Amino acid sequence: MARRVAASTPALAALDDAGIAYRTHPYTAPGKTAYGTEAAEALGLDPGRVLKTLVAEVDGTPVLAMVPVAGTLDLKALAAARGGKRAVMADATAAQRLTGYVVGGIAPLGTRQPLDVVVDLSVAEHTTVYCSAGRRGLQMELAPDDLVAATGGQLAEIGAG
Repeated sequence: MARRVAASTPALAALDDAGIAYRTHPYTAPGKTAYGTEAAEALGLDPGRVLKTLVAEVDGTPVLAMVPVAGTLDLKALAAARGGKRAVMADATAAQRLTGYVVGGIAPLGTRQPLDVVVDLSVAEHTTVYCSAGRRGLQMELAPDDLVAATGGQLAEIGAG
């Protein structure tokens, strides 16, 4: 059983404040570029259950998009889900400035600036999903419904592949 790290990041503090159950899973992060895939491999998880948190802009408005690490983000679908015309990926510097987290450790909760969240509909296939807990080398596991509730996010088909 994974041990729980009490409020060691703003994301975990947000879950604690909301009374949402979660488990943490620390791992050794090699620190290359495929952070989510590395997390899935290090923890021996199905990459379809591990979500990457990506910062994008829909018509100039920042948004967090969460898709399985096994796939990619469909920018057209993200724009449509937000009622916009065009979505683009934010650069790493902007992502870190907006969230307060480093790339590879961006969590969907506890961001420096409140951001809208869109979670890929595929999460509904799983009892629990994993995502960054706010730093490289630490994943949090929680129920998909709790993830959506905690982030105030919306579910939409935004993943490809």
